Amino acid sequence: MLLNKKGSFAATYCHIRTQGKFLAFSTANLRWLSRMKENGGDLHRTILLGWVSIVALSGCSLFRSFPEHAVQHHAFIDYWPPPAGSKGLRLAVKDNIDMKGIVTTAGSEYFAEHNAPAEKDAPCLAIARQRGVQIVGKTNLSEFAVAPSGYNEYYGTPKSPISHFRNLIPGGSSCGSAVAVARGLADVSFGTDTAGSVRVPAACCGVVGLKTTHGLISIDGVYPIEPRRLDTVGPIGKDIAFTVQGMDLLESGFAAKYAAAEAAKPSAANIRVGRLVLKGADPKIDQAVDAALAKAGFEVIPLDDSFRQEWEQATSDGNTVAAVGAWKTDRPYLFKSGIAGRTKSAILLGRLFYPRAYHRALARREKWQDALRRVFEKVDFIALPTLQATPPAIPPNLGIGILEALVLKLQNTAAVNFAGNPAVALPIPLVHDTVHVTSLQLVGPPRSEAELLNAGRFVEASTKK
Repeated sequence: MLLNKKGSFAATYCHIRTQGKFLAFSTANLRWLSRMKENGGDLHRTILLGWVSIVALSGCSLFRSFPEHAVQHHAFIDYWPPPAGSKGLRLAVKDNIDMKGIVTTAGSEYFAEHNAPAEKDAPCLAIARQRGVQIVGKTNLSEFAVAPSGYNEYYGTPKSPISHFRNLIPGGSSCGSAVAVARGLADVSFGTDTAGSVRVPAACCGVVGLKTTHGLISIDGVYPIEPRRLDTVGPIGKDIAFTVQGMDLLESGFAAKYAAAEAAKPSAANIRVGRLVLKGADPKIDQAVDAALAKAGFEVIPLDDSFRQEWEQATSDGNTVAAVGAWKTDRPYLFKSGIAGRTKSAILLGRLFYPRAYHRALARREKWQDALRRVFEKVDFIALPTLQATPPAIPPNLGIGILEALVLKLQNTAAVNFAGNPAVALPIPLVHDTVHVTSLQLVGPPRSEAELLNAGRFVEASTKK
């Protein structure tokens, strides 16, 4: 059959051609990549080579016809605009979170066509339901939440709000959640964060994203990547106040905790921030972070080079564990028609690290958690850029595979997930640049979400002066 049921010859041909090339890669090159890794290649080089294989799989997506309901800048998979004149809080929900009566697509054509509607809401929606909050839609994401750029071949990639002239990445995987908030289509959204998937799109779209403490918010009813150690649900808001409201929909009594944090620390001068400087960051990004911390009025304490090395190892380990989690969760779909070739390559990437690199990474996790605990005896929070550079543009079609590896290397987020700690991404201006923004990441001890958002309040207030 040359036409698929959506009437797209090119899309059907792409599946056939993609599968053939994908299988050739997986049998011919996977062993070579594994040997390269064992012989001393670092994680980023391995990931780059793995993602480069996707380049050959991407040729047909230029001709892809998107579903009719891919609406509102591709931010939503299903969009339900509120009634005219409605003034209540508008909540958007990432479409890997179950909502009763709605198919949870996880950004996938295969799930959209083969999965039954969810039988019940995920527990993380319970408070919003009890309060009668207006849910305005299920938001788009990279398929199975595995692509850090936010690219989605089937539903379309959400349009970045940052630039009208360049097609910038929205960040992944909670791309639709961030774009919906940034474009004013929702006041707050729920996203998920396994290795940066709330904070990275928040950074790319100029909004606030909160990664919560692992285990604080139930992830039952959430399509997983690595639920045992990494997966979290968190809010995205256009500012701190809306992010607090979003968090109050996820954790009962959070508004009171935030009020207590405000009362305990009414001034930034009493907050100690450990400044972490990583190799490879764009100097103008580091300059923006330093300027934001100084303008907010924190007591800034430089962190030493030994901690930087521990952070870098934890980043590598966190990415390894996340990749293996995707392999364990999604491998049943490797040979299914309707799964994008780049998604299949991402799944196979996890197989590359399992079991040897995976078990070595897990063996270092407790040591990394101890290193963070020691730092938090000296400072209240750790500050660093959310991304090493400003959001890159989506390249011509043949560059998509390389783009994923690039974005993975740019994000400074996976080490936080590997420990299980909370962190917030905050938009800050670039120095001497009135057009673009970047993002400051503040990392806190476990269950310090209220204190993190209070600290973020001082950053936000200082940028508006």
